[in-house]
Amino acid sequence: MIEFIEKHLKRIKPLMKQVKLAYWEAAISGRSTAYDRYGKLELEIRRIYSNTEEFARLEKLKNTGSVEDRVMTRQLDVLYNAYLANQIEPNLLTKIVELETMVDRKFSTFRGILRGKKVTDNEIKEILKSETDSDNRKEAWLASKQVGQWVAEDLLQLIRLRNEGARGLGFDNYHSLSLTTAEQEVDELDSIFNQLDKLTRGPFSELKAELDGMLAKTYGVDPPDLMPWHYHDPFFQETPLVYDLDLDAYYRDRDVKEIAKRFYASLDLPVESILDRSDLYERDGKNPHAFCEDMDREGDVRILCNIKNVERWMETILHELGHGVYDLYHDPQIPYLLREPAHIFTTEAVAMFFGRLSRDAGWMQAMIGLSDKQRTEIEQVSSRYARLKQLIFARWAMVMYAFEKHLYDNPDQDLNALWWQTVKKYQLVNTPEGRSEPDWASKIHFASAPCYYHNYLLGELLASQMHHYIVQNIHLADNHEKVKFVNQKRVGQFFRYKIFKPGKLYHWNEMIEKATGDPLSARYFVEQFVVPTV
Repeated sequence: MIEFIEKHLKRIKPLMKQVKLAYWEAAISGRSTAYDRYGKLELEIRRIYSNTEEFARLEKLKNTGSVEDRVMTRQLDVLYNAYLANQIEPNLLTKIVELETMVDRKFSTFRGILRGKKVTDNEIKEILKSETDSDNRKEAWLASKQVGQWVAEDLLQLIRLRNEGARGLGFDNYHSLSLTTAEQEVDELDSIFNQLDKLTRGPFSELKAELDGMLAKTYGVDPPDLMPWHYHDPFFQETPLVYDLDLDAYYRDRDVKEIAKRFYASLDLPVESILDRSDLYERDGKNPHAFCEDMDREGDVRILCNIKNVERWMETILHELGHGVYDLYHDPQIPYLLREPAHIFTTEAVAMFFGRLSRDAGWMQAMIGLSDKQRTEIEQVSSRYARLKQLIFARWAMVMYAFEKHLYDNPDQDLNALWWQTVKKYQLVNTPEGRSEPDWASKIHFASAPCYYHNYLLGELLASQMHHYIVQNIHLADNHEKVKFVNQKRVGQFFRYKIFKPGKLYHWNEMIEKATGDPLSARYFVEQFVVPTV
C-alpha cells in the first residue's frame, strides 16, 4: 500500500496543482485557451483514476481488510472512492470532461442582455434589491435567466452522459454514484431533508406571509400576485432587506476586504497570504461568482470574488476566507491524500459560520465602529433577519436537493414544469403564467458542482452545532447573544486544532463528534433559527 501511494503521488501531485492553476487562469480571464488547457489536464487526472487494474488492487485491499494501520486505511478509503468515481469507459469520460469544460466556460463568460446592454450578476441583483417598478424588476429577472436558455441543451446532454457512466458502474444514476463516493447515503439525506421540511414548513409559511405583505406594499400589488421577480435575488435564496434597515449603508464607505483581514487576524488566523494571491474585483470575462481554491495543499490558497462594498459581499468574503483558513491551517504532517477538509460540507460549515457575522450587530460594532445607537437599531431586527435568512435558505436548498434527485432519475421529463412545481412546494413562490423555459438551468451548480447543493444545508446544520459548542464550552455562556467573536483567539484555536488540523484523517461524522461532542444533528440549527425558544 505504501508503494502504491508513493507511486500514485508522484503522478498526481504535480498534475493536481497544474489543473488548479489552469482553472484559476480560466476563471479570472474567461479565455477559451485557458479553459481548453484546464479541460485537458482535468481529463488527464481522471484518466489516472480510471485505471481499472489499480482500482481492482484497491478494491481487493479494501475487501480483504489486509490494511490495518488506521491512517493507511483512511488513505485507502479516499483513494478507493476517487477511483470508483472515475471507473467510466474512457471515451465516455473524455466526452464528459470536454462537455463539462465547455458548459463551465459558457456560464463564466455569459452576460445577460437588459435593454440592449450586457449586465453583470451584481448589476441584476442591485436592480432586484432596489427597483420598485414591477415591470423593470421583471426585465432584470428575465435577463438573469437567459443563461439557462444558452446552456440547457448542453447541460442536459452532460447529465445523460454522467448517468450513462454511473449506470455502467452498477448505480441507478449519477446522483447515487456521487453520494456514495462522497461517503453519504440517499436514505440518510432524505431523512434529514424530510425532517427539516416538516419542522420549517410552518415557520417559513408564517414568515413568508409577513414578508410578502411588506413586499406587496412596496411594489403596489396584492400579496397573492407576487411573482419571482418581486424577491431580491433571481432564485429567492437570499434574504430581502425589508425590515427598515439597509445594512449596505454600514459597509458602503468601507473596505470589506480590509475588514475581513482584520477580523481573521483577531482570531489568530491571519489571511494575508490568501488575499495576496487572490482576485477580488469584477471585470469583463471573469467568472462572476465566488470560490476558494487550495492550489497545492502546501499553502497556496486563493479566493475569487467580485467585491462591492455592500453587506452581501462582506458576507461572501468572510465565507470564502472561511474556506481559505480551513485549507491553509491543516496539519502539514498529515499525508497529502488526507490534507483536505473532512468533507465538502464541513468546509461549507466553517465558511457559513463566519459568513453569518456580516449581519451580527456586536460583530459589526467591533469591526466597523458602530455607535451604541446604531448597534441597538441593528439588534432590533438582526435576529429576525437571521431567522428569515436561514429559513429562506433551508427551503431553497430543499428545492435544489429534490429537483436534482428527479433530474438525474429522469432527465427526459418536463423539467421546466418540475422546476416550478418544486419551487412552489418548498418556497411558496408563484410560477409566471405561461412560462416554460429552462429556468432551472440558469443555476450554475447543476453544471459545475453536480449533486453538491445539499451540502450547503448540511453546512448550516454543522455551523449551528459549532456555534452551540463555542457558546457552551468556550464562552461558557447561557445565551448566544452574549458571545463575542472578535479578538477571540480561543475560538480561532477551536477551529484550527479541532476542525482544520485533522483534515480528512477521520470520517466526517467522527471528526464532528470529536470536535463538538455529538455527531451531526439538526437539533442545534432548529434551536437557533426555527424554534429559537426551545
